[in-house]
Parts: sequence; structure tokens; C-alpha cells
Amino acid sequence: MKPAPGSRKPRFSRELIAEIAIRIADREGFDALSMRRLAEELDAGTMTLYHYVRTKEDLVDLMDDALMGEVLLTRGELGRDWISSLAAIARGTYRVFARHPWALSALRGARFSPNSLRHVEQSMEAVATAPFDVAGKLDLLGIVDDYVFGHVFRTGEVRADFADAGPSDELLAFLAEQLATGEYPHLVALREGNETPAATWARLARLMTHEQRFERGLTALLEGLRRTMRPAHRTARLSRPRHSRR
Repeated sequence: MKPAPGSRKPRFSRELIAEIAIRIADREGFDALSMRRLAEELDAGTMTLYHYVRTKEDLVDLMDDALMGEVLLTRGELGRDWISSLAAIARGTYRVFARHPWALSALRGARFSPNSLRHVEQSMEAVATAPFDVAGKLDLLGIVDDYVFGHVFRTGEVRADFADAGPSDELLAFLAEQLATGEYPHLVALREGNETPAATWARLARLMTHEQRFERGLTALLEGLRRTMRPAHRTARLSRPRHSRR
């Protein structure tokens, strides 16, 4: 909400600065991002950059607002009922944070922004027709967010540990030694045919990170919420003090 630089034709826009900062974090990791590194990417002096963004915290706010803008759906993307609308928001959020998994922790301290507010408004619109009171609707949104962000975090963790670098020779030797003891029959059964341990590792990593797994979990979660959450009027009756019942 801070005013933009006052020059008539600024060399850079805050939108461009946020876009380049996100690009650096995607490519090099968030820890590589600094005002100096950003200035280099923009081919500008560091002091020039401070004319647009005064602190690293302000830069984080801009990046967060830009990512929340990516999360926003067009009106036509929202579903016709609360289940499909929640699913659309969950998928959109998943796609954005799967592209930028570093943002889950790196942008945690960002201040509330216009696009954050728009996302909350859109989320409340998505559950407007759900037959629950405000607490129930917030439960819906929170439970779905827990699933989405948990899935993004866990998938990123698995890819880092399993898929990207692959197991070290030391780890493979440790696994071979342990599995040979006969104490882990279910783990041994994961191997197919004459697969090498490294091939089994890579195959399991693919099974644990494919997007269909996210879709299956989302479908099960939303169906479970539909079946188990109580409509608002029933919740009110059940929570009425015992002495007031007739």
C-alpha cells in the first residue's frame, strides 16, 4: 500500500521487480536473492533499486502479492457449486506453489496485500452456497488449505530427497545391508523383478509425486467433507444447551 516512486516515467515497475525476484528464487533458491543480486539481474545499481523497494521486507511483500495474484482464478474458473469451486481454488493454489515451493517458508512473514485480500474474498465466494455457518465455511477452507500446502511441502521434500539428487552410494549400501536382515519384508516387496536399488528408488519417487495423486486425494477429501460436515442448522440444534431443549 506504499506509494510508488514519484517520477513520471520510472525505469522499472514494482510488478517487474517482483517478477524478476521470483525468477531468481525459482532458479537459484530464495537464499540467493538479495537486493544486490536483484539489481544485477535488472542491470541497475543497488541504490537505484532502493528507490523502488526500500527494504528486503518490502520486496518479500511484493513477491507474495505477485504469487497471490497467480493464485486468483478468473470468474469462469469457479465451479457451479461449493465442491467444484473449492476444487478449482485448490488446484490453482497447488499449481502456483508447486512451481514456487520455496515460497511456503520464505514468504511466511509477508504482510497482507491486495491480492491476498482478493484471494480471501474469492475463497469465501467459493463456499458461499455451502450449507454451513461461518465457522463451518472457515473449516472447509482451512482443511483444504492444509491438504494443498501439506501436499506441496511433502512433494518438494520427496523430490529433493528421492528424485533430484538420487540416493548416495552410502545410503544404497546401508539399505541393502538392512533389507538383507529379513526384518523388512514389506520394504523388500516394493522391488520389482531384477530392479536395482537405485531403479526402485526412482520408481517410488515417481509414484509419490505424480499429480494424479494430488487429484485423488483432493477428490476424497472434498467428498469426505461433504459427507461428514453438519449443515449449519443441525449444528445449531446439537450445540444448544441441554436445559433449553423442548
